[in-house]
Formats: sequence, C-alpha cells, structure tokens
Amino acid sequence: MNVDPNITPESLTESLERVVGLAAAKIRDLDAAWDPGKGAPVFTVGGKYTARGWTEWTQGFQFGMPLLVFDAADDKALLELGRQRTMERMAPHVTHRGVHDHGFNNVSTYGALRRLMKAGRIPHDDWELTTYEMALKCSAAVQAMRWSSTAYGHGYVCSFNGPHSLFSDTLRSMRVLSIGHELGHVLQSEHDERISLLDRLIQHTRTTARFNVYYGEGRDAYDRPGRVVHESIFNMNDGQYRCPSSQQGFSPFSTWTRGHAWIVCGAAEQLEWIAGRPEAEFEPFGGKADVLQVLERMARATADFCIDGLTSSDGITYWDDGAPGLASMPDWRDRRAEPFNDHEPVDASASAIAAQGLIILGRYLKDDHYTKAGLTVVRTLCNEPYLSTDASHQGLLLHSVYHRPNGWDHVPTGRSVPCGESSMWGDYHLLELAVQVLRMCRREAPYRFFG
Repeated sequence: MNVDPNITPESLTESLERVVGLAAAKIRDLDAAWDPGKGAPVFTVGGKYTARGWTEWTQGFQFGMPLLVFDAADDKALLELGRQRTMERMAPHVTHRGVHDHGFNNVSTYGALRRLMKAGRIPHDDWELTTYEMALKCSAAVQAMRWSSTAYGHGYVCSFNGPHSLFSDTLRSMRVLSIGHELGHVLQSEHDERISLLDRLIQHTRTTARFNVYYGEGRDAYDRPGRVVHESIFNMNDGQYRCPSSQQGFSPFSTWTRGHAWIVCGAAEQLEWIAGRPEAEFEPFGGKADVLQVLERMARATADFCIDGLTSSDGITYWDDGAPGLASMPDWRDRRAEPFNDHEPVDASASAIAAQGLIILGRYLKDDHYTKAGLTVVRTLCNEPYLSTDASHQGLLLHSVYHRPNGWDHVPTGRSVPCGESSMWGDYHLLELAVQVLRMCRREAPYRFFG
C-alpha cells in the first residue's frame, strides 16, 4: 500500500458525509422493499439484495446501519427504524446457539442502542436500557456456550462448522463477551458453575493468536509474518491441533483477506477495551500486561502484513492473495486494484474492515503510520468505483465478495469474475468506518463498540 503521509481525517469530511447521505437513502429503500419472510439480506444480484440460506449472520448489519446514520447525522427517523426493527426481529439472534456471530448481530443493534443511550444521544429510559443490556448478557452467555477445549490449556468459541473449527472471524464477534463481562454477567452451567466471560474471551484470544496467525517462526513452509488462516482444525478426541483450513479462501496456505481483516479489526478493538479494564480483573488469567502483549503482537503483525504485502497500492485487497488468477497480474501489489479485471475479484468489504482496525490500532499505539494507512483506504473506498452512487442499486459499497469457492457471487453478463455488487457486511463496515472518521474530523469522542 502506498500510504499517504499527508492525509488527514478533515480532508475526507465531504466524502464521508456523502457516504452517510447515500446510506440513509439506501437503508430506506431496502427496508421498504425487503420481504422479512426471506430472512436477512446478504448480497446483491443486479443491484438488488437477495438472501442466502446459510446462517442469518447479516441481520444485525441491516438494522445496525440506520443507527449508524443517526450517530453521524442525527436522523431521528432512522433511529426509530433501527430501534423498531431491533425489537421486532432480533430476539431470535440473542439465543441462537448454532452460530459464532453474536458480536456481529447483537452488538451492532442492541449494543449500538445501549451505546447511544449511555452517551446521552437518545433519551435515557431505565426499562429500555435494561432491555438492551439483558439482550447483550444473554447473547454473551450463549456465545460463550459454543466452547471447545484444546490440549494446550486454552479453548475457543467454535464456529458454526462444529466443535473442531476455530474461525478467524470470531475474534471480532467476541466483543459481545466484552460487553457481557462489563455488565457483570457470567455463564452458568451444570451444578451452578459460574464461568467467567472474560476467561473465555482471553482463552479464545490466545488460541486464535497461536494457531490462526503466523509470525515468521517457521511453523510451516508458508509461514509469513502476519499471514492469517481462515480456520484451524482440532481433533476433538484429544484436543490436538491438526491443520489449517479454509472455508471461504482459496487454500489453507494462502490468506483469505476478509478473514485477515476480521483479525486486524478484532484484535485492535480488544486492545482498546482491555486497556481500559481494571488490572485486578486479569490476575486469575496471567495478568493484564500479558493479555495485551498477545493482542498487540497479533494486531501489529497482521496490520503490517496488510500494509506491506496484502493490498494493492491504493489499499484495496483481492479476495485471496493466493488466488490463481493473480498469476496473470504479477504486479497487482504495485498498482491500483482493478475491480473489473478478468482474472480475480477484489473484495472491498475486506478493505473496509481492515481500515477500521488500522485506525483503531493507530489510535491505541499513537502511531500515525497505521492511522494514515487506514485513512488512505478510506479515501479509496469513498469514491468511485467502490462507492455506489446509483440510486437504483441497493448496495453502498461495491465489489464485495462472499463465497468465491462456492460460486455464490454474481458474475455480470460479459464479465468473467464477480464485480459490481454489494454485501450487507461491506455496507455496514463502510458506514461504521465513516462514523469512526467523521468523529475524528469533528474532534468528538472516539467511536468504540463499548462506548
């Protein structure tokens, strides 16, 4: 990535406000047109959102977006839309035992409403706040129930694939355990055993850092510092680690860029949250400094790899750095990404997620290089060909990829690879990124998931 050393948040103000305005119109259009009986919208085909029966992990993004627009533009009608849809449709996600996505669905909705109320942005109501907090407590406990032990002293929250599976995505979803712990909640099990949500968060973090992230220590022939594997597989008979894997990437030995971005963002967010917690909370788990060290090492390694090896010159990633078609574009790292190429799709959603992590890490470390790298990506995403300015297209961020190996992404007529379409998580993260940077422009309190 060619990081612009002179870029400032203020230089992006007009572009970011444009993003928020476009988002507001598209949110209203989608809400009016969408049939709730289809489930959650996932990605667009020909500019219109469609569902995909796998898991309903994108519903929180759909209803979290109007809350983000309110955060940025004080649009009270969209606040009410987000509040109503959360109360009408999100309850099943709170107690969904089958997924690892609680931090996506429920922090983006109930968590956002709680954050806005605690900040005084919406009127305080004791029972309303209690409702949001009860939902978050339940969600955290249910997330923590998806537990697998390993032979190494630390377990993990398993993915929806089953108890053998540790996804990189889940690190960002662990923020629901952060809030649950902050609210004083625990998971209670047989014989009234009280299980600490903080303990499970820390164990999951350690396991992810050890097995899903590479540090150039010769672990295998493809060990490059900061590379991320989508999935780690464990033997459930004895808890032993077996191998890297990938559900949505090209191979276990390349980097699926959205999985990588979840690590960059999730690790940076947890650094900020843990840094603000009391030291005494961490004494049973090896100490706060040790936990921060694990997270910082993971965040630095993945952020450096993002900047120096994973992106094109403008900060945009292709969907996987090992995708075979990139061999026909040998200089792809040295020039701007080409979303309309004939070889491999870019994934702008991965870039939006990673940019959030880079900015948060820069703030935490007080390191402008990471911040300016994130802002460089923001500038690219907030303009064509990535920003969807067509009012008839329901998406906000174009050139997003869901599941390339399964062939789920739409390939337009006359093209050879997916392009020109949006995803619910890509739209959400571009809008969340806009809120994050607009607060920097306006010298407001930093945007943080925990308030």
